[in-house]
Amino acid sequence: MIDVAAVNELVGRWWFNYDQGNFDVLETLLTDDVHFSCRTDSGNTTYEEFVRSDNRGRDAVMAWQRDHRLDSPFPLRHMGLNVHVTGERGDETTFSSYTFVTQIVDGSVSALSTAIINGAARSDSGGVRLSEVEVVLDTTSSVPLRTLT
Repeated sequence: MIDVAAVNELVGRWWFNYDQGNFDVLETLLTDDVHFSCRTDSGNTTYEEFVRSDNRGRDAVMAWQRDHRLDSPFPLRHMGLNVHVTGERGDETTFSSYTFVTQIVDGSVSALSTAIINGAARSDSGGVRLSEVEVVLDTTSSVPLRTLT
């Protein structure tokens, strides 16, 4: 199993380089057979087409990542928070985390989004790489948890 420090480092490198538009670095953080998906929790936003992704393979994932990032704000800051290992799946270590995203609007920090990330990492000769990333953006208004059970 890959330890949580290595997973946390990988998630941090992913978001930092994504925000900076370092696409060559991002590519090195993915396995050849990576699966990347992104969606909102409600499916009812005006920007569904912009955030929706379900791609397999490094080339397809990177094509979507490039287009999506180039059409997103800069500066943009993703903070991968509460990264923790959730288990093992064959030769992969699974993990979950939150992401808090900010942008600058009129000179002030503005919250853009939050999300739950579920993923998997795998070690190979190039180090630890992402083999799966599922991003589910929070868009549903918060309510007391009791009302959902």
